[in-house]
Amino acid sequence: MQLPKFLRLASQDMAIDLGTVNTVVCLRDSGIVLNEPSVVAIETIDGVRRVKAVGRDAKLMMGKTPASIQAIRPLRDGVIADIDVAEQMIKHFIDKAHGGRSRLPRRPEIVVCVPSGSTSVERRAIRDAASNAGASKVWLIEEPMAAAIGAGLPVLDPVGAMIVDIGGGTTEVAILSMRGLAYSTSVRVGGDKMDEAIINAVRRKHNLIIGEATAERIKMALGAALPPTGDAPTLTVRGRHLAAGMPKEITISQIEVAQSLFDAVAQIIGAVRTALENSAPELAADIVDSGIVMTGGGALLQRLDQALSKATGLPVIVAPDPLTCVALGAWRALEDPEYRAVLIEG
Repeated sequence: MQLPKFLRLASQDMAIDLGTVNTVVCLRDSGIVLNEPSVVAIETIDGVRRVKAVGRDAKLMMGKTPASIQAIRPLRDGVIADIDVAEQMIKHFIDKAHGGRSRLPRRPEIVVCVPSGSTSVERRAIRDAASNAGASKVWLIEEPMAAAIGAGLPVLDPVGAMIVDIGGGTTEVAILSMRGLAYSTSVRVGGDKMDEAIINAVRRKHNLIIGEATAERIKMALGAALPPTGDAPTLTVRGRHLAAGMPKEITISQIEVAQSLFDAVAQIIGAVRTALENSAPELAADIVDSGIVMTGGGALLQRLDQALSKATGLPVIVAPDPLTCVALGAWRALEDPEYRAVLIEG
């Protein structure tokens, strides 16, 4: 049943895609209102810890803080690693999503995305963090389901659909049908592992140490699942030379970056092939027609769709807005009574 219009306007309910790298918040009647890094800067003075910055401001501090300040990412591999810091981060994002109002007319109902392979302990940590941050009720939704809803796949129908959601910490692969996951698997490979692979490759080949922020910039500019067929784009990067100990500038090519990402891409392709091999014949037949849909930040990796299509022989489509469709799908599940059955009560 739909809420009366005057109650809908007063509603503070929201969906949160609590990601390892970024947190995306979707608010009723406003759409995506927040998309910020999942980073918290903690300052310790005389043994007392306090939050100095959250989100974008905190990310700018990573690798550049004095001894008294520590930039923390409270989520690892899609689940909470530091519940106290995660709670502070969620509370900050809830307040910011509502325009900085710390006292809302009522405590909001919140749906939070969780990895399909997360344990009951990990899910309880997410529920507790969201509840302590100010939620009146916490719903959970598995990320592949939220991604599929956000991408517009027919998850309510007796039709097979396949989603590959590549986040910062994990890649979720699922075959969905009739409000449920017919098969799901996840690998702890995502944007973080790609950054790590680039850091290691630059260190081995150029004897240069670079930070996470530089590796991410290289990935976004030159990251590719397959080497270029023509002239390879290049990028100038700076770091500290391992032998000399001095700052140095080098130029790297897209060929080097594609080679460094080979193992990560191979693991993602392996997870997709495993899902296809374990799918029911009738669902597999539907996927031949509909293809594979990619979501998440990793879906933006150049030529990943080509590599996946070549490995499976199936059409591969990147969702229209891969970075936000998980949050949008989670919100639709909360908002639309037809999708309520996919929510997990917290």
